[in-house]
Amino acid sequence: MASKRDYYEILGVEREASADEIKKAYRKLALKHHPDKNQGDGDSEEKFKEINEAYSVLCDEEKRAAYDRFGHEGMGAFASGGGGGFGFSDIFSDFFGDIFSQPNKKTRRRKGEDLRYGVRIKFEESLFGVSKQIKYNRYETCSSCEGTGAKKGTKRAACPVCKGTGEIRQQQGFFSISRTCYKCNGEGEIIENPCPVCKGEGRVIKERKLDIKIPAGIDDGNRLKVSGEGSSGLFGGPNGDLYVDITVEPHSVFKRQGNDIYVSMPVSFSQAALGCEIEAPTVDGKSTLKILPGTQSGTQFTLRGKGAPRLNGGARGNEYISVVVETPTNLTPKQKRLFEELAAENKEETHPLKKSFMDKIKSFI
Repeated sequence: MASKRDYYEILGVEREASADEIKKAYRKLALKHHPDKNQGDGDSEEKFKEINEAYSVLCDEEKRAAYDRFGHEGMGAFASGGGGGFGFSDIFSDFFGDIFSQPNKKTRRRKGEDLRYGVRIKFEESLFGVSKQIKYNRYETCSSCEGTGAKKGTKRAACPVCKGTGEIRQQQGFFSISRTCYKCNGEGEIIENPCPVCKGEGRVIKERKLDIKIPAGIDDGNRLKVSGEGSSGLFGGPNGDLYVDITVEPHSVFKRQGNDIYVSMPVSFSQAALGCEIEAPTVDGKSTLKILPGTQSGTQFTLRGKGAPRLNGGARGNEYISVVVETPTNLTPKQKRLFEELAAENKEETHPLKKSFMDKIKSFI
């Protein structure tokens, strides 16, 4: 069996060569002896394998150190079934990058543009749903040229520069470099006689009327997607989509947080002190609410299932009513006298919260 040649000799570099010098030498030899360039030349194929093997060792610091110390016998510890070879793409990927990659020819069928539209609805409409008719402008296929962009009775012609391929190819050695055709923008066709209606665009702007159903439970800031209601596509491509942004007008009484609704309910001083039944507002109408004697301002009551419906179905949220005890103003002389008499009769046990607060102040001081 013939002895193996020295790896440095195979690549034509000195033993002190840097990693960059080794890589540069390898690229040069790999280009020269690659089988794809020398088909049928068995000698070049063997040389390429030899070059590949040498580089696989010398490009690896650990393998190179072992080879420098022990020669070919030192490579036994690194042996593997795969042979550690490099493919043609591996050789040039870090050197040439994407310069030789084939650009994708533009697809004639193109999806139309997506559109956005804003809709304002009332608070009640957001809870129970509503249908709205909207008007907006979008691109639609030109009826005169049926979307071709060419004058009626004529056709699009093959691009004279790229011959209909959409690409311009240049040969450099045994590489073929392609780029998008500047004449037709990669479409492969040009319009010699543009349609007078759409000016060769294949589409025209038209007003679109559309009835959209806004579902119950939608909230401020939500967005609806209406598929296929955007601009028409090019060359038979699908329409884009329409996105409807929802703005819910604020309500004078109800405040929504998630699926719950909050209400601040004023009650009189006497109602809070003596207790009563009041009619509380809900989104479904009025509901009776029992106020217990001695109810304090800020006390919260819960009406279950009286909140907003969930957008995707399911149980409704709750309504939370916070009581606000209203201090009377603009008293008549008689009312003022009665409050003065009441104040004279008030004891500590009548105002437990005040007593507790004052005790805390005393301990603090």
